[in-house]
Order: sequence, then C-alpha cells, then structure tokens
Amino acid sequence: MKLQPIAHVESPLTDRSSAPKQGDEGAPEAWIVFAPQYARAMAELAAGQDVLVLTWLDRADRSVLAVHPRSDATRPETGVFSTRSPDRPNPIGLHRVRVLQVDGQRVRVADLEAIDGTPVVDVKPVLGAER
Repeated sequence: MKLQPIAHVESPLTDRSSAPKQGDEGAPEAWIVFAPQYARAMAELAAGQDVLVLTWLDRADRSVLAVHPRSDATRPETGVFSTRSPDRPNPIGLHRVRVLQVDGQRVRVADLEAIDGTPVVDVKPVLGAER
C-alpha cells in the first residue's frame, strides 16, 4: 500500500496539547496548501462548501490500542476504534471543515484541529444534509 500526501496544513496550532479535540471546539482558521501537481484536483473547491479532509496524524503514537476517551481518566478505557483518538495503529484523521477561501493552491478552512505541518492525504465532498 502506498500513501502520499497531496497537501499540508498551515495552522497556528503547533503542538497537540494546544489543539482542541474536535474542530468545532475552537479550532482556528487554517490553510490547506496543495502540492502543485494537484491543482486540477482542487479546481472545483469553493468558499461555502463543507468538505471532509483526511490527514495523516504523523505525530501520533501508532502502538496505542486503548485510551480513556477525551483523555478523561474517569471514563473507562476504550478501544481506539470506538474513539476519535489520534493515537491508533493507522493514524488517519477525519475532519469536516468549511471552505472559507480558495487562493491558488491554498484553501483557507474553518474548524480544522490538525496541527501545523500535518500531511493531508485526501479531500472529499460532504454528501447529504447541510450542517
């Protein structure tokens, strides 16, 4: 299996401890910066769209199999496949974001809790009902 980044995140969030657990919990605006060879793939992205951004959480601990949800030790330990923990065997992040602006190969988004430099592996449209 071969996975390659198509873009990276530019965000004021620089470490995991400063990042919200979910994008709608106070994530700052961020930029997704696409590699030049993917310009055609992003051509129809437009302000106002909701999209799903898949990231590779490159600073995650891939050996973790269970966590206390939301890092709350009072909650029972739970297998990572039943949580949104970034620490997991294959640390793929899933983020629903709103496109705010498209500027060349840069897309400004709201509600992205990924930290600066995080690789982006795919972007997909949200299908179905609006938020």
